[in-house]
Amino acid sequence: MLPSLTRARQAARNASPALKFVVMVGIMSFFADFTYEGSRSITGPYLGMLGAGAFAISVISGAGEFLGYNIRTFSGRGADRTGRYWPITIGGYILQMSVVPLLALAGNWQVAALLIIAERIGKGIRNPPRDAMLSHAARTSATGGRSACTRRSTSSVPCSARCWSP
Repeated sequence: MLPSLTRARQAARNASPALKFVVMVGIMSFFADFTYEGSRSITGPYLGMLGAGAFAISVISGAGEFLGYNIRTFSGRGADRTGRYWPITIGGYILQMSVVPLLALAGNWQVAALLIIAERIGKGIRNPPRDAMLSHAARTSATGGRSACTRRSTSSVPCSARCWSP
């Protein structure tokens, strides 16, 4: 076995549970971002292909962003009040990740519009409780403030250089 692989496995075994959690959430974010960011780049042309006009496309995009950002207040408060961070986060991921493939089955632009808005709402639901869990993990891990960079670097290679440079 390669010495570097052996060291990496040993380091993974000795890592704190908080660091393992941060890395796991980063990997999960990578796959979620990979899926929904790929679809986000084509939503305008796709809606246009289905017959939506420019005004409808802009309203749909704006409504999705508006609802997605405003629902964060409620999902964050709900998670804090109930302590149900995981179920709310997982529910948001399920909503977001289930509607993206359904876009391929949308027969008209109205259905596609609902799915696009639902995707943004799913992202708005999942982010606040996920970030609260990451914040808690950062307080309990030795990485401290670099936990956010650790999570981001697993889903964005350019961030990795920015976060870990001296």
